[in-house]
Amino acid sequence: MTDSTVQKSVEKSRIFSGIQPTGNLHLGNYLGAIRNWVSLQHEFESIYCVVDLHAITVHQNPGDLRKSTREVAASLIAAGISTDRSILFNQSCVPQHAELAWIFNCVARLGWLNRMTQFKEKAGKNRENASVGLYAYPTLMAADILAYRATHVPVGEDQKQHLELTRDIAQAFNSIFECEVFPLPEPQIFGSATRVMSLRDGSAKMSKSDISDNSRINMTDNADLIMQKIRKAKTDPDALPSEVAGLVGRPEASNLVAIYAALADCRIEDVLAEFGGRGFGDFKPALGDLAVSKLSPIGDEMRRLLKNPADIDAILADGAERAAAITRPILAEVRDVVGFLGASTDL
Repeated sequence: MTDSTVQKSVEKSRIFSGIQPTGNLHLGNYLGAIRNWVSLQHEFESIYCVVDLHAITVHQNPGDLRKSTREVAASLIAAGISTDRSILFNQSCVPQHAELAWIFNCVARLGWLNRMTQFKEKAGKNRENASVGLYAYPTLMAADILAYRATHVPVGEDQKQHLELTRDIAQAFNSIFECEVFPLPEPQIFGSATRVMSLRDGSAKMSKSDISDNSRINMTDNADLIMQKIRKAKTDPDALPSEVAGLVGRPEASNLVAIYAALADCRIEDVLAEFGGRGFGDFKPALGDLAVSKLSPIGDEMRRLLKNPADIDAILADGAERAAAITRPILAEVRDVVGFLGASTDL
């Protein structure tokens, strides 16, 4: 059986993606990923996961982890992820992820993992003190995807290398055991995905780890706070140009214009055609109004959902059971191929 046959055996193209529960989601998460997930659920069988197993590759306060898991789930639902159309759950509730990750640890090679640039970046100079989990993060990511035989994975630039490793692991497993258990998932790349930079430094990516809350717009921010952060966003003294070339060397101006274009679902050229020659005194209020109109309803719905944490837990539990219904037979096949005696206790 060829790889293409394996992919065709999946009744509908299936997409998998995950997001870590490590603090409030922000505008960068929304424009770079979440809004695209919302559109994907109309084209694919969609599985979205709050990856709490990945989160503990670095120490997490248990109470904060539970809180963040609910917050991320609420953010996704508030942004438009339908729990009827898509499967939404937290990773630790589907044990097949961890079981398959261990099997993949025995398939992947140290040389493959040593090439992963994200580990080097996250471990930094304290590499010897980094957890084994942080080092083996990519094999768990491969298990996340392949436990569902996902055919497509939405990826940003920083995750392309991990998806390539996932394909390598799938191919190696199939070759070692002379089978065609796993497809080779394809990247789902969006031209509309926006790389959102810090409001305080146009050369740095917007991040929830930045110590300055004014560097980002959180999805929980209310209308007043959104407007305040846009007003305080770093800019330069010059007016906006009328053409894209005029943004070269102006990272803060480029960032704010890109955010406006993404929120308005238009081209940067269109934004400059409207605001070219005008100063930030005109542009920032317009950007603030647009951001409020797009994000405030999401924040309001998120806060409403978080008032009833038991309802969020129930949604995640239902999603976990639906997810496990997919992974159980796949892991049963994997166990048989590997040569394990007996069934998984979760079957």
